Amino acid sequence: MGFFLFSREEREDHVNNREVLHFATGLAGQNISYSFISNRLVYFYENHMMSKERQHWVGKFMTATYVWDAINDILVGGIVDKRKHKPYQKMRPYLLYMPPFIGLLCALMFVNLGFGDVFKIVWLSALYAVWDLLYSFQDVALWGLLPLSTPHPGDRSRITHWVTVGAGAGATLSGMGFPVIWDLLKGNLGMAERLIFTIFAFVFGLGGELLSLDAALFRERVDSPYHEEESFFQSLAIVRHNPTLIFISLARFSLGLSPKINQTYFFQSEYRTEKSGFLKGGLSETLYGVVSGAPGAIALLFAGKLIPLFGGMKKTLVVSQVSAVVMRVVAFFVGGGAARRDDPKVPGFYSTVPGFLAVCACVAVFNVPGGLMDVAHRSLTSDSIDEVELKTGIRTEGVSFAMQNFTTKFSGGISNLIQNFFLFHVLYYKKEEGDDQYIYHQGDKFYRWQYPLFMLGPIVGALLYLLFISFVKDSEERRTEVEHLLKERREAEKGEVPAAVAEET
Repeated sequence: MGFFLFSREEREDHVNNREVLHFATGLAGQNISYSFISNRLVYFYENHMMSKERQHWVGKFMTATYVWDAINDILVGGIVDKRKHKPYQKMRPYLLYMPPFIGLLCALMFVNLGFGDVFKIVWLSALYAVWDLLYSFQDVALWGLLPLSTPHPGDRSRITHWVTVGAGAGATLSGMGFPVIWDLLKGNLGMAERLIFTIFAFVFGLGGELLSLDAALFRERVDSPYHEEESFFQSLAIVRHNPTLIFISLARFSLGLSPKINQTYFFQSEYRTEKSGFLKGGLSETLYGVVSGAPGAIALLFAGKLIPLFGGMKKTLVVSQVSAVVMRVVAFFVGGGAARRDDPKVPGFYSTVPGFLAVCACVAVFNVPGGLMDVAHRSLTSDSIDEVELKTGIRTEGVSFAMQNFTTKFSGGISNLIQNFFLFHVLYYKKEEGDDQYIYHQGDKFYRWQYPLFMLGPIVGALLYLLFISFVKDSEERRTEVEHLLKERREAEKGEVPAAVAEET
């Protein structure tokens, strides 16, 4: 692998690792910001912005925004693909000019102006709509940069590997680091929860986006010429030539079709008694993420060796979900199962320190192949763009990675609607005015069913995922053949100067 941070080597078939580090750092910054929004915005508005009577508005509103989110991603992808640009600068403007505005809007969504519920929803709607549009351009550009990074699939897999590490590191810093900070500031300093969220919307939201500017230092090495003869809608329609992208999108979407609840509610309410020891609220959520996720994070560092060991990109995806189904069932019974207690308000075995560690160990098993899923998805998608170019003569980085975002956000919207339904209409979660400990004062049904939903619910999505991913083709021989055929075509069209050594314009 070499020493990643300090390798200066750069050949026609090998991108300098320092430049890859810029790309990875940019993605880390973007994911610091996005992780805070995706993990905390709904909780913040449900518990600190809306009245008891209108808490449920938030989940329904967010579902609507996710649907718009998803549609707007496809439109943005088409715009990116159809925009005239300088050679080897298709993505750079979005990476250079969008981040400061995205970060500022992220922070403003957590500012309480003190008006009523209707105004707060309108305020959130306006900010979120603009934030999402700008974010879509940045996100399509960041991931669309992958297939433009090099004409060589092998080297592109290496770049995909490391930028995925960067993205994961950013999401981890925000997603797992914040609950600990939240506990410390609230418990030790007595700081109001609303103020903590607002401060870190600026720290993580705005700060993360400013860090993402680093990705603009990465150079494109594959040109994606503008095709004036293609209309906007014809550009979008080219996706039909990409079955790999279609089935990966369906598989990833299906993961959101699971009955479950937001994990923050589970950890905040369940880890609350002396039986839990030092595992309280946010700390338990962070430790769960760290302990169960560490093997997956470590596995990601060695993706280049583990993915071949699993049998390639597609087989890695299959292994990840088969193991998730098996180990979630094991973890459920290790944690106490359905017959864990007579009184549902008494925490189960999983709320004890030994039970917590046992459940984490089970989850850690399937997180090893699970940690490689993003690398496999993005590598297969990048390879499929070469396949489409060979078929049609047109590159579709914008539309293809917009489909990735479309899938993520639309799936997130459906998942949020499902979680909202189970939280408020099945488990009857309620906020009591004047009771700061209301999350501990829920009904029997809430305490009885939140663990089964938390642990077993995602199995539904995993089984659907396996169905769709079975249609994806993955062949090393075909990738090599496509690379050679495209090289011959490009040299015939442009002369003998390889795209990788083209000068920046």
